[in-house]
Amino acid sequence: MLMERKIPLLRPYFDDDELAEVKKALDSGWVAQGPKTKEFEQGAAEKLGVEHCVAVSNCTAALHLALLSVGVGPGDEVLVGDYTYPATGHSALFCGAEPVFIDVDSGTYNMDPALMKEAITDKTKAIIPIHTFGQIAEMDPIMKIAKDHNLPVIEDAACAFGASYKGTMAGAIGDIGCFSLHARKGITTGEGGLVSTHSKDLADSIRKKTVFGISSAWDREKQDEINIPIFDELGYNYKMSDITAAVGVAQLRKVEKIIARKRELAAYWNSKLEDIEGITAPYEDENKTHIYQSYITLVDEGINRNKLIFELSQRGVQCQIGTYASHIQPVYGNKYECPVSLDIFNRALALPMFYLLNESDIDFAADVVEKTLRDFS
Repeated sequence: MLMERKIPLLRPYFDDDELAEVKKALDSGWVAQGPKTKEFEQGAAEKLGVEHCVAVSNCTAALHLALLSVGVGPGDEVLVGDYTYPATGHSALFCGAEPVFIDVDSGTYNMDPALMKEAITDKTKAIIPIHTFGQIAEMDPIMKIAKDHNLPVIEDAACAFGASYKGTMAGAIGDIGCFSLHARKGITTGEGGLVSTHSKDLADSIRKKTVFGISSAWDREKQDEINIPIFDELGYNYKMSDITAAVGVAQLRKVEKIIARKRELAAYWNSKLEDIEGITAPYEDENKTHIYQSYITLVDEGINRNKLIFELSQRGVQCQIGTYASHIQPVYGNKYECPVSLDIFNRALALPMFYLLNESDIDFAADVVEKTLRDFS
């Protein structure tokens, strides 16, 4: 029997502030990449504590451009944390390189630095640790190993805008950070991405590649004379529009309160799951500020997670898997073994988590989870 109450997995948080910023962009007549995009980039850079941010169409574009900017090309290898959405591995393929998947820690779901070190070869040209679900990877050992081998580190911070590691923000630790602004992320523009870096050279290279390898129309508009662009390198159409950036400007004002509220909700979820058999709450490292882009639990071995997701949905609680064990995806050729990642992939369960969720919703959802798991036993 279907329940009347429905708790969605996620719901973006918008209010009149986003509408006002979009209206400003529309009223200005400049709706492609322009002044709002610059405003968004500057605001994001201030939040992250970096010198430069470049707004792009999505995080996949950010990862692709980041790899290109550090010279990754055909025949190279890129070390990638295995438990991630395939966009991470795909970005290496886009460059003609091979993603080498590294197994993860069973608690944080992040790349295991010791295994990463063992995987470095003469072909390795970059390292991409993933800050899974908003909890930053073990960046101290990763950065040390990278420095010892003279390898650039590109943070896949798709889920981690506002997360911190020992006081430093995600995207400000490695050479480059890549963020997603997809609807499921902590702050969102619907679709969109950001690249962060302390390096002007890297920022300039990435920015040029977002606009077919030339300067943007907005930058050309401000020049004192007509300069016809010259296409002297391969670039892409990866830029962000000012309409999208306007939403981002408003979202940046909300990021701290969104994170604070989601951490409160995660703590409440944790308290509810303590008394439910068959499911384990996510682990949080005390050295990190987990922003809980998603609230990812693990169900016990022997529980059919996929069947559980379907049954919970029928009972009014929308859930989903966590993300993917990349190494088993056929597109990558099944060359690697990552048993921890595979186990997490098979048992991870995403429970509802978003700013507008409330404790009453969690009470209802937790009760449904408990009763459903009891029925499964």
